[in-house]
Amino acid sequence: MKLWKKREAKVPSGIEGLGKIPELRNRLIYTVLMLAAYRIGIFVTVPGVDREIIANYVRYGQTGLLGLFDMFSGGAISQMSVFALGVMPYISASIIFQLLAVVVPALERLQKEGELGRAKINQYTRYATVAIAGIQGTSIAVWLESLSTQVGTEHVVMASGFMFKFLTVLSLITGTMLLMWMGERITERGIGNGVSLIIFAGIVARLPDAVVQTFSLSTLAGGRLEPLTLLLILVLIVATIAAIVFMERGQRRIPVQYAKKVVGRRLYGGQSTYLPLKVNSSGVIPPIFASSVLMFPATISNLFPGASWVMWLQNVLVPGGWFYNVLYVALIIFFCFFYTAVTFNPVDVADNLKKGGGFIPGIRAGKATADYIDKVLSRVTVGGSLYVAAVCVLPTILQKNFGVPFYFGGTSLMIVVGVAIDTASQIEAHLISRSYEGFAGSYGPRIRGRRDY
Repeated sequence: MKLWKKREAKVPSGIEGLGKIPELRNRLIYTVLMLAAYRIGIFVTVPGVDREIIANYVRYGQTGLLGLFDMFSGGAISQMSVFALGVMPYISASIIFQLLAVVVPALERLQKEGELGRAKINQYTRYATVAIAGIQGTSIAVWLESLSTQVGTEHVVMASGFMFKFLTVLSLITGTMLLMWMGERITERGIGNGVSLIIFAGIVARLPDAVVQTFSLSTLAGGRLEPLTLLLILVLIVATIAAIVFMERGQRRIPVQYAKKVVGRRLYGGQSTYLPLKVNSSGVIPPIFASSVLMFPATISNLFPGASWVMWLQNVLVPGGWFYNVLYVALIIFFCFFYTAVTFNPVDVADNLKKGGGFIPGIRAGKATADYIDKVLSRVTVGGSLYVAAVCVLPTILQKNFGVPFYFGGTSLMIVVGVAIDTASQIEAHLISRSYEGFAGSYGPRIRGRRDY
């Protein structure tokens, strides 16, 4: 008994286990260093641009989609950094090829070829990223030159002309490709999804500034918001976070039974388990994709300053307007269903269950099982998509009624909480695979240690 306790005490648990696994420790260090390099790059300004004038213009002279751009780029727009485009061109290219893979037979065949086919599609995605970044970079270069003609921003560009446009576009394309490379390396050698973590780091880095700005709006600091209103906002934010955590952890469990079979003299099977279907199986991808789609037309419109259709587009695509909200909700619901259909194939799941001797009680194996899983998944996705859309429309309400900074809204909160849950789950998986305990509770002895008794 004493020996048991002695062995149990030696097993690290909780956060103590993070430093005990060399592979996990190296992955965490690699991820932190990559994110630190990203945050340093935010302060590298595009050549020939006055950063202070741009920062004042973005923060005080312009709202709407420009503020949304600035949020997803981690403040890179207000700094007019080489990372100003962020990872949005890469996300846009990924959306395009995922949509094309559904309708183009050649791309569909590439997807089914396994690792080699996916590598080929990733290569095409990178080429498309360069093209989209070039278009958006040209749009920003034209926009910067047009700012020089406005009152109060005369010296935003040191010297306009072809060379300025060329350097701006080249810098922005290079910054986007570097971020894309960093995201892929974090996914491969670090912890979590690299692209999502880059967006996560940009939002979290601006959180202190958001707290200060919100406090400055209170009557305690000479603002117009009463302390009770600030308390209500805080309660609303906490309730939103709790709802996000609850829904992200929610599952619809389909019971699965495995038939008994005799192999030699042993009896195998007969277990009862379940097939978990997450309420929001697409995670934070739909709001990111929807925001990227809404940003692209506004970016293109900068290529034609002063045009009547540009003015119409800018008036329509204003966060808070009814048309913007309806379009945003529709895109979120579409991407929830689309991404779920791309990542989860009921036919493959049904085939794997049939090969493994498993079946859903009361449902015939094969096509009937696939249809049943698809039916349940569709119903679950309806609720999940409505939840995601409801949470992401919250920033509009907060900004319109209370003047709260935009990144305190549901879209940013959902990205931050969703990415944090996903990253924590991956760390948890590494800890459990090494027989360490997770972040909560206490562990018993290792499985290897149990064999000694």
